[in-house]
Amino acid sequence: MVAGRSHDTNREDIDMNDNRTIPVDRRSFLKATGATAAATGLAGCRGSSDSGGFKVGVLAPLSGETSDIGQSMANGAKLAVEEINGEGGIDGSDVEVSVKDTEGDPSTAKQKYQQDLALDEDVDVTTGVFTSEVLMSLMDAIAENETVHLTTGAATPEASQLVSDSYDKYKYHFRTGPLNAVQLGQNVATFALNVFPDIDWNRVYLVMENFDWTRPVQDVIEPKLRDSSDIEVVGADRFSPQQTDYGTLYDRVENADADAALVAMGNTGGQAVTSWSRGQRPFGFGGIHIPGQLPSFYGDTMGAPAYSITQNVATPTSELTDKTQDFIGAYEDKFDSLPIYTGYITYDALWQYATVAGDLDGDPGNADDVITGLEESSYTGAIGTIEYHGEGQRFAHDVIYSQDKVNPVFQQWQPDGNGGGTQEVIYPEDFATADYMKPNWI
Repeated sequence: MVAGRSHDTNREDIDMNDNRTIPVDRRSFLKATGATAAATGLAGCRGSSDSGGFKVGVLAPLSGETSDIGQSMANGAKLAVEEINGEGGIDGSDVEVSVKDTEGDPSTAKQKYQQDLALDEDVDVTTGVFTSEVLMSLMDAIAENETVHLTTGAATPEASQLVSDSYDKYKYHFRTGPLNAVQLGQNVATFALNVFPDIDWNRVYLVMENFDWTRPVQDVIEPKLRDSSDIEVVGADRFSPQQTDYGTLYDRVENADADAALVAMGNTGGQAVTSWSRGQRPFGFGGIHIPGQLPSFYGDTMGAPAYSITQNVATPTSELTDKTQDFIGAYEDKFDSLPIYTGYITYDALWQYATVAGDLDGDPGNADDVITGLEESSYTGAIGTIEYHGEGQRFAHDVIYSQDKVNPVFQQWQPDGNGGGTQEVIYPEDFATADYMKPNWI
């Protein structure tokens, strides 16, 4: 274990050049077939006695309004496992995938985890989970089962706080992505301070969906922008997730003479952006808008998100690493669709797990050894270079957010001139595919 190896992204004086990591390439652990693989086996591996290999459990919402997000989780896992098996498996043993529908409900997710995956199938690792409420309902069960879990779709910092406060109990939890809500706020604030003055978003109105995950986002963004000499916060509202009429809310933004609504929206985002664009409101719209991250969203809503901006882990045209486009192409070929952010993260999470587990000198199924391996690893995947905060850090076992590791992009939906739209990266500059485009009605 390398306690303190990870960097606290809230510190101004962090050294991002710390080299006490063990780089791992996805092929470094893949054994050539033959005598070595046959002799090694998987003695002592959880679940291996019944199946003769590893089993991955995926918890994803496959029904309801967030089914697209859950399906991309499941697809990302299936693609990763197919590739891992195609290159020798883990330590010469094949990997299986078992996907369970959480229905987006905490009690259902807990039952699927405890009864189906942990007890009935005795999986070696679990991944997935969308929404903070579902994740928090599972934290004690993950601890009790003592099996590594890699979160790939929930942002609450409460999970990493549990790992920090009670490491020995909760050390089995890692968050490969997305960034936790505090980091999400830091990322949006950085984008705002660097870009808003250049696109004339000098007066902003905060519009935040009233869910738990948006509170830390707002708590980071608001003071940073209020301290800025270039950006004025002219108002802030937290609106109910049950809200369906945005007219009065947008009237307040307009009456404040705001240049933009800076948003954090998940479940309600579809109606919110449609109301903004159909009403041709005289202000920009951007921040964290989860529906806008979906590649199908523009077509599904007949162009409603045109000119809106959202944070995203990647876009179909992104080249964040030399693996980004390879993953996107393989995903599209296999599933005839483009990945959503949870698909990218789940794919990377399982490749990193397989790389670490297969590269161990001891038992590749031993959770404590895998935990140490994950804490020490540096894995470059489709979304960036994934490393984790270590024991004793504020965000223990959360992915590290930094410019040279995992650093989300900001995309703008731009009309393509043929009735469709494209997700163009406008920030960071190194990955930009287009310049910001002002709404054509402003």
